[in-house]
Amino acid sequence: MSGATSPPPRRRRMSRAERERQMLDVAEEVFGDRGYQAASMDEIAERCGVSKPMLYEYFGSKDGLLLACITRSKAELLDVTQKAMAGATAPEDILWRGMVAYFSFIDAHSKSFDMLLREPFAASPQTLEAIEATRRQQSTLIAGVLTTFAPSAPRDAVEAFTEIIIGASERLAQWCTHRPEVSAEDAARYMTDFCWNGLSLYVSAP
Repeated sequence: MSGATSPPPRRRRMSRAERERQMLDVAEEVFGDRGYQAASMDEIAERCGVSKPMLYEYFGSKDGLLLACITRSKAELLDVTQKAMAGATAPEDILWRGMVAYFSFIDAHSKSFDMLLREPFAASPQTLEAIEATRRQQSTLIAGVLTTFAPSAPRDAVEAFTEIIIGASERLAQWCTHRPEVSAEDAARYMTDFCWNGLSLYVSAP
């Protein structure tokens, strides 16, 4: 009987969806580490274990790759915040859960988030529009919560508070990326306290 060993098992070939997910994961990491301008398609392809032409085949360009990363993050952020808020009934709890979900998501993507705020004009108009679309998406969620929170508030006040919260949340999240001791729950508490104090003028006493 021969002592020949069996050949190693063949590695399963990735599906297109799996390969795309891997490329986006690696690209987000490289963009976060290097910044958009310094990130190279060569490095991203090498880390993925694919050829650079394959990377271009999937995304067309470096900007197309960044746009795909933002588009995926937009969908994921909407999913996590909606799911978090769905389990609450009281307006304060809805706002709290949504804020915790938002800051937890940003914390998990802190490097790429910080890169987008550091280099806001490095990408194409299409990419900048995708960033604004993400803000509008979150604005719609927040405005709905505020209307429930303070139903007597004028529409202009709700819209104004929504814009303030979006801007303040981004600045607070950026501040948190350099302060690891500040948790997502800490950041959410700062924002909910801020929102409650600002809206208290429009909230009827029980």
